[in-house]
Amino acid sequence: MKRQDTLLRLKRFRVDDLKRRMATLEGMKSDVERKLSDLEESVARERQRAGDSDIGRLAFPSFLRSIEIRRDKLNETLKDIERERTACQNDLGTAYQDLKSLEFANEQQEKRLAEIESRRAQSRLDEMALVRHLRKHALRGA
Repeated sequence: MKRQDTLLRLKRFRVDDLKRRMATLEGMKSDVERKLSDLEESVARERQRAGDSDIGRLAFPSFLRSIEIRRDKLNETLKDIERERTACQNDLGTAYQDLKSLEFANEQQEKRLAEIESRRAQSRLDEMALVRHLRKHALRGA
């Protein structure tokens, strides 16, 4: 029984660990998405400023190229996070199924043990009733 408890705790720990990992990945994903939206807002602001001066019109294309490189890197990071999130979600599903099957097996074993104990108790009660009955008839005959 102790081995099964350890295994059950290990499975629960694995599920909890994967849930924490999923939460971390979700946070990372939302952070990258926020950075992308901030980048788009920055481009819009700079585009408006670039139209106000001649230097801004000359510097804006190089700014735009650097923003494109950064946007590409952020999109690549977002794809990596999504791939890792999908893999983690699959692992979480598998770990959760393993945990539930082990919990179900433990419940079934506990039911069997309770049933065996119930039968033993009933057998003891039956034996005591039989002994009492035999004593009662033995006293009548004496």
